[in-house]
Amino acid sequence: MSWLSSLKSVFSPLHTVNEEAIQHVLQSYILPESEHALKDRISQVNVQGDILQITINTYPEEKQHLQQIHDELADALEKCGIKELNMHVIQQKSGQKKESCGHQHAEDESCATSTTQTATSHLPPVVDAAGQSSMQEADPNNPPIQKAAPHQRDVPKHPRIQNVILVSSGKGGVGKSTTTVNLALALQKLGLKVGVLDADIYGPSIPTMLGNAGKTPMIEAEQFVPLDAFGMPVLSIGHLTGDHNTPVAWRGPKATGALMQLFNQTLWPDLDVLMIDMPPGTGDIQLTLAQRIPVTGAVIVTTPQNVALMDAVKGIELFNRVQIPVMGVIENMSTHICSNCGYEEQIFGQGGGDKLAEQYDIPLLGRLPLNVSIRENVDAGTPSVIAGDDAADSYIAIAQQIAKKLPKAEKDQNRIF
Repeated sequence: MSWLSSLKSVFSPLHTVNEEAIQHVLQSYILPESEHALKDRISQVNVQGDILQITINTYPEEKQHLQQIHDELADALEKCGIKELNMHVIQQKSGQKKESCGHQHAEDESCATSTTQTATSHLPPVVDAAGQSSMQEADPNNPPIQKAAPHQRDVPKHPRIQNVILVSSGKGGVGKSTTTVNLALALQKLGLKVGVLDADIYGPSIPTMLGNAGKTPMIEAEQFVPLDAFGMPVLSIGHLTGDHNTPVAWRGPKATGALMQLFNQTLWPDLDVLMIDMPPGTGDIQLTLAQRIPVTGAVIVTTPQNVALMDAVKGIELFNRVQIPVMGVIENMSTHICSNCGYEEQIFGQGGGDKLAEQYDIPLLGRLPLNVSIRENVDAGTPSVIAGDDAADSYIAIAQQIAKKLPKAEKDQNRIF
Protein backbone atom coordinates (compact mmCIF):
# COMPACT_ATOMS: atom_id res chain seq x y z
CA MET A 1 0.00 0.00 0.00
CA SER A 2 1.37 3.42 -0.94
CA TRP A 3 1.71 6.18 1.63
CA LEU A 4 -1.15 8.03 -0.06
CA SER A 5 -3.44 4.99 0.16
CA SER A 6 -2.45 4.64 3.81
CA LEU A 7 -3.34 8.27 4.44
CA LYS A 8 -6.72 7.84 2.77
CA SER A 9 -7.52 4.76 4.82
CA VAL A 10 -7.03 6.21 8.28
CA PHE A 11 -9.49 9.09 8.22
CA SER A 12 -13.00 8.70 9.52
CA PRO A 13 -15.91 11.16 9.57
CA LEU A 14 -15.40 11.66 13.31
CA HIS A 15 -12.08 13.41 12.79
CA THR A 16 -12.06 17.20 12.77
CA VAL A 17 -9.05 17.41 10.49
CA ASN A 18 -9.24 18.66 6.91
CA GLU A 19 -8.22 15.67 4.83
CA GLU A 20 -7.90 17.50 1.53
CA ALA A 21 -5.74 20.21 3.09
CA ILE A 22 -3.40 17.65 4.67
CA GLN A 23 -3.04 15.85 1.37
CA HIS A 24 -2.24 19.15 -0.36
CA VAL A 25 0.43 20.06 2.22
CA LEU A 26 2.19 16.71 1.93
CA GLN A 27 2.05 16.64 -1.85
CA SER A 28 3.15 20.23 -2.48
CA TYR A 29 5.99 20.63 0.05
CA ILE A 30 9.46 20.94 -1.52
CA LEU A 31 12.53 20.04 0.57
CA PRO A 32 14.72 23.05 1.52
CA GLU A 33 17.51 23.94 -0.92
CA SER A 34 16.37 21.10 -3.16
CA GLU A 35 14.11 20.35 -6.09
CA HIS A 36 12.87 17.12 -4.50
CA ALA A 37 9.22 16.90 -3.43
CA LEU A 38 8.40 15.58 0.01
CA LYS A 39 5.77 13.23 -1.44
CA ASP A 40 8.54 11.25 -3.17
CA ARG A 41 10.28 10.69 0.17
CA ILE A 42 7.26 9.59 2.23
CA SER A 43 7.16 5.88 2.99
CA GLN A 44 4.53 5.81 5.71
CA VAL A 45 1.71 7.95 7.11
CA ASN A 46 -0.36 7.24 10.19
CA VAL A 47 -3.13 9.41 11.68
CA GLN A 48 -4.78 8.94 15.04
CA GLY A 49 -7.21 11.70 15.92
CA ASP A 50 -5.34 15.00 15.58
CA ILE A 51 -1.87 13.38 15.66
CA LEU A 52 -0.03 12.78 12.39
CA GLN A 53 2.92 10.37 12.21
CA ILE A 54 5.01 10.52 9.06
CA THR A 55 8.10 8.60 7.93
CA ILE A 56 10.42 10.16 5.35
CA ASN A 57 13.73 9.19 3.73
CA THR A 58 16.65 11.62 3.88
CA TYR A 59 20.40 11.73 3.20
CA PRO A 60 23.32 12.92 5.36
CA GLU A 61 23.66 16.26 3.60
CA GLU A 62 20.02 17.04 4.42
CA LYS A 63 20.42 16.52 8.17
CA GLN A 64 20.78 20.23 8.85
CA HIS A 65 17.35 20.88 7.36
CA LEU A 66 15.39 18.32 9.41
CA GLN A 67 14.28 20.80 12.07
CA GLN A 68 13.22 23.27 9.40
CA ILE A 69 11.24 20.59 7.57
CA HIS A 70 9.49 19.59 10.77
CA ASP A 71 8.65 23.14 11.84
CA GLU A 72 7.36 24.19 8.45
CA LEU A 73 5.20 21.08 8.12
CA ALA A 74 3.90 21.45 11.68
CA ASP A 75 2.87 25.05 11.03
CA ALA A 76 1.13 24.15 7.78
CA LEU A 77 -0.59 21.07 9.21
CA GLU A 78 -1.81 22.94 12.28
CA LYS A 79 -4.13 24.89 9.98
CA CYS A 80 -5.51 21.55 8.79
CA GLY A 81 -6.45 20.41 12.31
CA ILE A 82 -3.27 18.48 13.18
CA LYS A 83 -2.15 19.38 16.71
CA GLU A 84 0.93 17.16 16.89
CA LEU A 85 3.36 16.04 14.20
CA ASN A 86 5.64 13.06 14.79
CA MET A 87 8.24 12.96 12.02
CA HIS A 88 10.31 9.81 11.73
CA VAL A 89 13.47 10.00 9.62
CA ILE A 90 15.07 7.08 7.77
CA GLN A 91 18.55 8.27 6.79
CA GLN A 92 20.55 6.63 4.03
CA LYS A 93 24.24 6.21 4.84
CA SER A 94 25.66 7.35 1.49
CA GLY A 95 25.70 6.55 -2.19
CA GLN A 96 23.12 7.10 -4.90
CA LYS A 97 19.99 8.82 -3.68
CA LYS A 98 16.82 6.83 -3.89
CA GLU A 99 13.53 8.67 -3.73
CA SER A 100 11.80 5.99 -1.66
CA CYS A 101 12.79 3.49 0.98
CA GLY A 102 11.09 0.23 1.78
CA HIS A 103 13.78 -0.74 4.31
CA GLN A 104 15.60 -2.74 1.61
CA HIS A 105 19.03 -1.25 1.06
CA ALA A 106 22.14 -1.81 -1.01
CA GLU A 107 25.35 -2.87 0.68
CA ASP A 108 26.52 0.72 1.07
CA GLU A 109 23.29 1.94 2.65
CA SER A 110 21.70 1.71 6.08
CA CYS A 111 18.63 3.14 7.70
CA ALA A 112 17.94 4.60 11.11
CA THR A 113 14.99 6.32 12.66
CA SER A 114 14.51 9.49 14.63
CA THR A 115 11.44 11.18 16.02
CA THR A 116 10.40 14.82 16.22
CA GLN A 117 7.34 16.27 17.88
CA THR A 118 5.85 19.73 17.99
CA ALA A 119 6.17 19.63 21.77
CA THR A 120 9.99 19.46 21.60
CA SER A 121 12.40 22.12 20.50
CA HIS A 122 15.18 19.79 19.35
CA LEU A 123 15.38 16.75 17.16
CA PRO A 124 16.22 13.41 18.78
CA PRO A 125 19.21 11.67 17.27
CA VAL A 126 19.77 10.65 13.69
CA VAL A 127 21.95 7.55 13.86
CA ASP A 128 24.64 7.01 11.26
CA ALA A 129 25.86 3.71 9.83
CA ALA A 130 28.32 3.17 12.67
CA GLY A 131 25.54 3.50 15.23
CA GLN A 132 26.87 6.81 16.57
CA SER A 133 24.34 9.34 17.75
CA SER A 134 24.90 12.74 16.21
CA MET A 135 22.45 14.61 18.45
CA GLN A 136 20.80 14.34 21.88
CA GLU A 137 19.76 11.00 23.43
CA ALA A 138 16.41 9.52 22.38
CA ASP A 139 13.49 9.66 24.77
CA PRO A 140 12.93 6.05 25.98
CA ASN A 141 9.28 6.89 26.68
CA ASN A 142 8.73 7.95 23.08
CA PRO A 143 10.40 5.29 20.89
CA PRO A 144 10.36 5.65 17.11
CA ILE A 145 7.66 3.78 15.27
CA GLN A 146 9.19 1.31 12.85
CA LYS A 147 5.95 -0.03 11.41
CA ALA A 148 2.40 1.21 11.67
CA ALA A 149 -0.17 -1.20 13.08
CA PRO A 150 -2.90 -2.29 10.66
CA HIS A 151 -6.09 -0.26 10.66
CA GLN A 152 -9.64 -1.54 10.61
CA ARG A 153 -10.17 -0.23 7.09
CA ASP A 154 -7.21 -2.28 5.88
CA VAL A 155 -8.60 -5.59 7.22
CA PRO A 156 -10.22 -7.67 4.45
CA LYS A 157 -13.82 -8.69 4.95
CA HIS A 158 -14.65 -12.32 5.73
CA PRO A 159 -16.10 -13.93 2.59
CA ARG A 160 -19.14 -15.34 4.41
CA ILE A 161 -19.69 -12.92 7.30
CA GLN A 162 -21.30 -9.57 6.61
CA ASN A 163 -21.01 -7.99 10.08
CA VAL A 164 -18.96 -8.70 13.19
CA ILE A 165 -20.25 -7.27 16.48
CA LEU A 166 -18.14 -7.35 19.63
CA VAL A 167 -19.87 -7.58 23.00
CA SER A 168 -17.38 -6.17 25.47
CA SER A 169 -16.94 -4.95 29.02
CA GLY A 170 -14.07 -3.42 30.90
CA LYS A 171 -14.37 -5.91 33.74
CA GLY A 172 -15.76 -9.35 34.44
CA GLY A 173 -18.97 -10.18 36.25
CA VAL A 174 -21.26 -7.66 34.56
CA GLY A 175 -23.25 -10.21 32.53
CA LYS A 176 -21.46 -9.81 29.18
CA SER A 177 -21.74 -13.45 28.08
CA THR A 178 -25.38 -13.67 29.13
CA THR A 179 -26.06 -10.54 27.10
CA THR A 180 -24.18 -11.95 24.10
CA VAL A 181 -26.20 -15.15 23.80
CA ASN A 182 -29.53 -13.41 24.35
CA LEU A 183 -28.78 -10.67 21.82
CA ALA A 184 -27.67 -13.27 19.28
CA LEU A 185 -30.92 -15.21 19.76
CA ALA A 186 -32.93 -11.99 19.62
CA LEU A 187 -31.29 -10.94 16.34
CA GLN A 188 -32.10 -14.39 14.99
CA LYS A 189 -35.75 -13.90 15.95
CA LEU A 190 -35.68 -10.69 13.91
CA GLY A 191 -34.85 -12.75 10.82
CA LEU A 192 -31.06 -12.37 10.66
CA LYS A 193 -28.62 -15.23 10.19
CA VAL A 194 -26.51 -15.11 13.34
CA GLY A 195 -23.48 -16.98 14.67
CA VAL A 196 -21.61 -16.80 17.99
CA LEU A 197 -17.85 -16.95 18.59
CA ASP A 198 -16.61 -17.18 22.17
CA ALA A 199 -13.40 -15.14 22.31
CA ASP A 200 -13.14 -15.39 26.10
CA ILE A 201 -10.28 -17.88 25.80
CA TYR A 202 -9.53 -18.10 29.53
CA GLY A 203 -13.11 -18.25 30.81
CA PRO A 204 -15.40 -19.67 28.12
CA SER A 205 -19.01 -19.84 29.31
CA ILE A 206 -20.93 -19.79 26.03
CA PRO A 207 -21.11 -23.63 25.75
CA THR A 208 -22.91 -23.88 29.10
CA MET A 209 -25.24 -20.98 28.34
CA LEU A 210 -26.25 -22.42 24.96
CA GLY A 211 -26.65 -25.98 26.22
CA ASN A 212 -23.88 -27.69 24.22
CA ALA A 213 -21.11 -27.94 26.80
CA GLY A 214 -19.02 -31.09 26.41
CA LYS A 215 -19.66 -31.36 22.68
CA THR A 216 -16.70 -31.25 20.28
CA PRO A 217 -16.85 -29.84 16.74
CA MET A 218 -16.10 -32.05 13.77
CA ILE A 219 -13.19 -31.25 11.47
CA GLU A 220 -13.77 -31.09 7.74
CA ALA A 221 -11.04 -30.19 5.22
CA GLU A 222 -8.82 -29.12 8.15
CA GLN A 223 -11.47 -26.66 9.35
CA PHE A 224 -13.79 -26.73 12.35
CA VAL A 225 -17.48 -27.32 11.73
CA PRO A 226 -19.32 -25.06 14.21
CA LEU A 227 -21.80 -26.63 16.59
CA ASP A 228 -25.50 -25.84 16.42
CA ALA A 229 -27.35 -24.10 19.23
CA PHE A 230 -30.99 -23.20 18.65
CA GLY A 231 -30.30 -22.94 14.92
CA MET A 232 -27.16 -20.80 15.33
CA PRO A 233 -23.58 -21.88 14.47
CA VAL A 234 -21.47 -21.57 17.62
CA LEU A 235 -17.82 -22.18 18.47
CA SER A 236 -15.81 -21.73 21.65
CA ILE A 237 -12.43 -22.80 22.99
CA GLY A 238 -14.57 -24.53 25.63
CA HIS A 239 -15.75 -26.93 22.94
CA LEU A 240 -12.16 -28.00 22.34
CA THR A 241 -10.96 -28.55 25.92
CA GLY A 242 -13.51 -31.30 26.53
CA ASP A 243 -14.60 -30.53 30.11
CA HIS A 244 -15.22 -27.74 32.61
CA ASN A 245 -12.09 -28.39 34.64
CA THR A 246 -9.28 -27.95 32.12
CA PRO A 247 -7.65 -24.51 32.48
CA VAL A 248 -6.41 -22.67 29.40
CA ALA A 249 -2.98 -21.65 30.72
CA TRP A 250 -1.69 -19.89 27.61
CA ARG A 251 0.41 -16.80 27.17
CA GLY A 252 -0.91 -13.94 25.07
CA PRO A 253 0.46 -14.93 21.62
CA LYS A 254 -0.91 -18.46 21.88
CA ALA A 255 -4.31 -17.24 23.05
CA THR A 256 -4.60 -14.72 20.23
CA GLY A 257 -3.43 -17.38 17.76
CA ALA A 258 -6.20 -19.68 18.96
CA LEU A 259 -8.76 -16.91 18.50
CA MET A 260 -7.65 -16.24 14.93
CA GLN A 261 -7.83 -19.97 14.19
CA LEU A 262 -11.40 -20.14 15.53
CA PHE A 263 -12.35 -17.20 13.33
CA ASN A 264 -10.50 -18.06 10.12
CA GLN A 265 -10.37 -21.87 10.18
CA THR A 266 -14.05 -22.47 10.82
CA LEU A 267 -16.63 -23.35 8.17
CA TRP A 268 -18.96 -20.51 9.10
CA PRO A 269 -22.10 -20.49 6.95
CA ASP A 270 -23.25 -17.27 5.30
CA LEU A 271 -24.02 -14.97 8.22
CA ASP A 272 -25.57 -11.54 8.55
CA VAL A 273 -23.99 -11.14 11.98
CA LEU A 274 -21.27 -12.91 13.97
CA MET A 275 -21.49 -12.01 17.66
CA ILE A 276 -18.15 -12.25 19.46
CA ASP A 277 -18.16 -12.59 23.23
CA MET A 278 -15.04 -10.69 24.30
CA PRO A 279 -12.89 -11.34 27.36
CA PRO A 280 -12.88 -8.56 29.95
CA GLY A 281 -10.18 -5.91 29.82
CA THR A 282 -8.14 -4.24 27.08
CA GLY A 283 -5.33 -6.68 26.34
CA ASP A 284 -3.83 -8.81 23.58
CA ILE A 285 -7.07 -10.30 22.31
CA GLN A 286 -8.78 -6.91 21.98
CA LEU A 287 -5.83 -5.51 20.02
CA THR A 288 -5.65 -8.60 17.80
CA LEU A 289 -9.33 -8.28 16.95
CA ALA A 290 -8.89 -4.61 16.13
CA GLN A 291 -6.00 -5.26 13.76
CA ARG A 292 -6.91 -8.58 12.13
CA ILE A 293 -10.70 -9.06 12.18
CA PRO A 294 -13.09 -6.73 10.31
CA VAL A 295 -15.41 -5.33 12.98
CA THR A 296 -18.69 -3.52 12.30
CA GLY A 297 -19.11 -2.23 15.83
CA ALA A 298 -18.89 -2.88 19.55
CA VAL A 299 -21.55 -3.04 22.25
CA ILE A 300 -20.48 -2.14 25.79
CA VAL A 301 -22.07 -3.96 28.71
CA THR A 302 -21.80 -2.39 32.15
CA THR A 303 -23.61 -2.15 35.46
CA PRO A 304 -24.53 1.21 37.04
CA GLN A 305 -21.78 0.72 39.61
CA ASN A 306 -18.98 3.30 39.48
CA VAL A 307 -16.24 0.66 39.45
CA ALA A 308 -17.80 -1.03 36.42
CA LEU A 309 -18.24 2.32 34.67
CA MET A 310 -14.57 3.19 35.18
CA ASP A 311 -13.53 0.01 33.37
CA ALA A 312 -16.18 0.44 30.68
CA VAL A 313 -14.68 3.85 29.88
CA LYS A 314 -11.33 2.18 29.19
CA GLY A 315 -13.02 -0.21 26.78
CA ILE A 316 -14.69 2.64 24.89
CA GLU A 317 -11.42 4.58 24.71
CA LEU A 318 -9.66 1.54 23.27
CA PHE A 319 -12.30 1.05 20.57
CA ASN A 320 -12.11 4.74 19.68
CA ARG A 321 -8.35 4.53 19.27
CA VAL A 322 -8.47 1.48 17.02
CA GLN A 323 -11.31 2.96 14.94
CA ILE A 324 -14.05 0.51 15.93
CA PRO A 325 -17.43 2.28 16.25
CA VAL A 326 -19.22 1.86 19.58
CA MET A 327 -22.84 1.08 18.76
CA GLY A 328 -24.09 1.77 22.26
CA VAL A 329 -24.17 0.90 25.95
CA ILE A 330 -26.29 -1.69 27.73
CA GLU A 331 -26.87 -1.15 31.44
CA ASN A 332 -27.19 -4.60 32.99
CA MET A 333 -28.47 -5.34 36.51
CA SER A 334 -30.08 -1.92 36.37
CA THR A 335 -32.82 -2.55 38.91
CA HIS A 336 -34.16 -5.33 41.12
CA ILE A 337 -37.79 -6.00 41.94
CA CYS A 338 -38.42 -8.09 45.03
CA SER A 339 -40.35 -11.24 44.17
CA ASN A 340 -42.13 -11.17 47.54
CA CYS A 341 -43.22 -7.56 48.01
CA GLY A 342 -42.63 -5.94 44.61
CA TYR A 343 -40.28 -3.28 46.00
CA GLU A 344 -37.91 -1.90 43.33
CA GLU A 345 -34.32 -1.15 44.31
CA GLN A 346 -31.23 0.00 42.38
CA ILE A 347 -28.72 -2.28 44.09
CA PHE A 348 -25.72 -1.25 41.94
CA GLY A 349 -26.56 2.44 41.72
CA GLN A 350 -28.56 4.52 39.30
CA GLY A 351 -27.95 6.45 36.08
CA GLY A 352 -24.51 5.06 35.29
CA GLY A 353 -25.41 3.96 31.78
CA ASP A 354 -26.96 7.36 31.03
CA LYS A 355 -23.82 9.17 32.14
CA LEU A 356 -21.60 6.94 30.04
CA ALA A 357 -23.80 7.37 26.96
CA GLU A 358 -23.87 11.14 27.41
CA GLN A 359 -20.14 11.38 27.99
CA TYR A 360 -19.28 9.65 24.71
CA ASP A 361 -22.37 10.70 22.73
CA ILE A 362 -23.43 7.11 22.11
CA PRO A 363 -26.89 5.56 22.57
CA LEU A 364 -28.05 3.84 25.72
CA LEU A 365 -29.44 0.76 24.01
CA GLY A 366 -31.40 -0.40 27.03
CA ARG A 367 -31.54 -1.44 30.66
CA LEU A 368 -31.76 -5.03 31.85
CA PRO A 369 -33.03 -6.06 35.29
CA LEU A 370 -31.28 -8.01 38.00
CA ASN A 371 -33.60 -10.97 37.74
CA VAL A 372 -33.13 -14.50 39.06
CA SER A 373 -34.83 -16.00 36.00
CA ILE A 374 -32.10 -14.65 33.69
CA ARG A 375 -29.45 -16.46 35.72
CA GLU A 376 -31.46 -19.65 36.09
CA ASN A 377 -32.21 -19.89 32.38
CA VAL A 378 -28.63 -19.41 31.13
CA ASP A 379 -27.37 -21.85 33.73
CA ALA A 380 -29.85 -24.38 32.33
CA GLY A 381 -28.74 -23.72 28.75
CA THR A 382 -32.00 -22.04 27.71
CA PRO A 383 -31.39 -18.26 27.68
CA SER A 384 -34.17 -15.76 28.34
CA VAL A 385 -35.07 -15.24 24.67
CA ILE A 386 -35.64 -18.99 24.30
CA ALA A 387 -37.31 -19.43 27.71
CA GLY A 388 -39.53 -16.38 27.18
CA ASP A 389 -39.03 -14.98 30.67
CA ASP A 390 -39.69 -11.39 31.77
CA ALA A 391 -36.40 -10.14 30.31
CA ALA A 392 -36.93 -11.59 26.81
CA ASP A 393 -38.72 -8.50 25.47
CA SER A 394 -35.92 -6.25 26.73
CA TYR A 395 -33.31 -8.24 24.82
CA ILE A 396 -35.42 -8.15 21.65
CA ALA A 397 -35.91 -4.37 21.96
CA ILE A 398 -32.13 -3.89 22.24
CA ALA A 399 -31.55 -6.22 19.29
CA GLN A 400 -33.92 -4.13 17.18
CA GLN A 401 -31.80 -1.04 17.82
CA ILE A 402 -28.61 -2.91 16.92
CA ALA A 403 -30.18 -4.27 13.72
CA LYS A 404 -31.02 -0.71 12.63
CA LYS A 405 -27.37 0.27 12.98
CA LEU A 406 -26.04 -2.44 10.67
CA PRO A 407 -24.74 -1.01 7.38
CA LYS A 408 -27.14 -1.31 4.49
CA ALA A 409 -24.71 -0.60 1.62
CA GLU A 410 -21.02 -0.76 0.83
CA LYS A 411 -18.94 2.40 0.94
CA ASP A 412 -18.70 4.36 -2.32
CA GLN A 413 -15.35 3.32 -3.83
CA ASN A 414 -15.15 6.54 -5.86
CA ARG A 415 -14.60 8.65 -2.76
CA ILE A 416 -11.06 9.84 -2.14
CA PHE A 417 -11.32 9.51 1.64
